[in-house]
Amino acid sequence: MTIQQDVSKLQTQMRAAVREHWKAFLIEGIVLAILGLAAIIVPQLASLAVTIYLGWMFLVMGILGLVMTFWARGMPGFWWSLISAILAIAAGVILLARPIQGVLTLTIVLGVFFLAEGVATIMYALEHRRELSGRWSWLVVSGAVDIIISGLIITGLPSSAEWAIGLLVGINLLFGGASLIGMALAARHGQ
Repeated sequence: MTIQQDVSKLQTQMRAAVREHWKAFLIEGIVLAILGLAAIIVPQLASLAVTIYLGWMFLVMGILGLVMTFWARGMPGFWWSLISAILAIAAGVILLARPIQGVLTLTIVLGVFFLAEGVATIMYALEHRRELSGRWSWLVVSGAVDIIISGLIITGLPSSAEWAIGLLVGINLLFGGASLIGMALAARHGQ
């Protein structure tokens, strides 16, 4: 079998699986869209929820890392692994103990990320404008939008911390949910 035949077979199997489980995708899409709308309507609550979620993730990850570090204490890098686990636990405890300050810190990181991402996208577009012909301008626009979002977040601090994370997560959930709904409905009709 060639690679193209393998890919074609895999695509056929995926289409069949989506068609068979279209209701599950539809339900998941509806739930994601509802959560996304809720996060957009009440971004402060969503920002806080994301921070608390991350706090628990760091805490659990740190505890598991600590257990694994002591379980495999004979392996090289024990001290680095121990430090990493302790830092994850500390980050989790801090985010859970002071979630409002965590929201502010995460918002600053988000603003810096959008700034760096915007600059990198524009530089990528300029570097590849010959190969990308007319499409490179879309990358420049995308990079500029990232920089504008970064500017709105950073210049709006500390009040932007109330809405930035929740709003962006909400938009992501809404579009993710909408795409799952569209995929499920297309699968239901055999497309």
